[in-house]
Amino acid sequence: MDVGFFIFPTFQLLDLSGPLSAFEIAQRYHGAANYRLHVVSLEGGFIESSGGLAVASDRLEDRVYDTLYIIGSDEMDTVCSCSETRRALLAVSSSARRMVCICTGAFLLAETGLLEGRKVTTHWRFAEALKRKQPGLKVEFDRIYLKDGSFWTSAGITAGIDLSLALIREDFGEDVSKKVAQDLVVFHRRPGGQSQYSALLSKSGESDRIARTLSYAREHLDEDLSLDVLAANVSLSPRQFARVFKSETGTTPAKAVEALRVEAARIRVEANFSESLEEISDSVGFKDLERMRRSFVRVLGQGPQALRRAIRG
Repeated sequence: MDVGFFIFPTFQLLDLSGPLSAFEIAQRYHGAANYRLHVVSLEGGFIESSGGLAVASDRLEDRVYDTLYIIGSDEMDTVCSCSETRRALLAVSSSARRMVCICTGAFLLAETGLLEGRKVTTHWRFAEALKRKQPGLKVEFDRIYLKDGSFWTSAGITAGIDLSLALIREDFGEDVSKKVAQDLVVFHRRPGGQSQYSALLSKSGESDRIARTLSYAREHLDEDLSLDVLAANVSLSPRQFARVFKSETGTTPAKAVEALRVEAARIRVEANFSESLEEISDSVGFKDLERMRRSFVRVLGQGPQALRRAIRG
């Protein structure tokens, strides 16, 4: 199985190295010897990443691929406007079993028309721009990765590893995928439908008011965190607050509070088996176990009971 990783000037290094390392570990240590890995570019040669590190590459059209990755970048305009790149990707896709986009790689593949009408995802920071630029795509803003037919798309950075583990599992089974995850020291089988919640949790907001709101919410999870309460805390009207919050964080106050509560509960679900789920639900503000379960499914892709069973092994 020839697996290609297509790069171009200003590509994001971790979008390449994460998936490439997952396949390399599967190949070298866990019996996936059929994988043959190739870093490729339009013409071959050394290609400089956004961080300044140049990576050697082969010419894209020199072979047939089982799977071709398109790596992301913060600067997609030049490569997306290159007609020769679009033509080459179309040619390669006609014989590839799978086409895979990491982060903003979806912008490039969308320019070929191959993603038209399909469900796709990308990094939350670029999802709105992808939707505007490609109205024919069904952009899902907050998924880790998605599969639609032979096309796979993911959020950026570490989400590319999650997607790669899913591909390895599809090719060589659960056991190999699990061993690769263990070697990479990452969560095994993080569901593709899981929210990109971790970016929100670390976000502080561009303005002091939104930063204070997030800090206040983290410190008062067991209290009323309704829109009216949060808006009053920073002396804004609910309507004005909701608009400013969405523009700075990319989500609504209600979804942000839900994500914060889920993360606080998740840590306790995983770490303290003696604490009941009802106790955890009360302590982080859900106040109702069924409400917490629904929030877990929305944000993490699985309920708290399933998560606790998985941790126990």
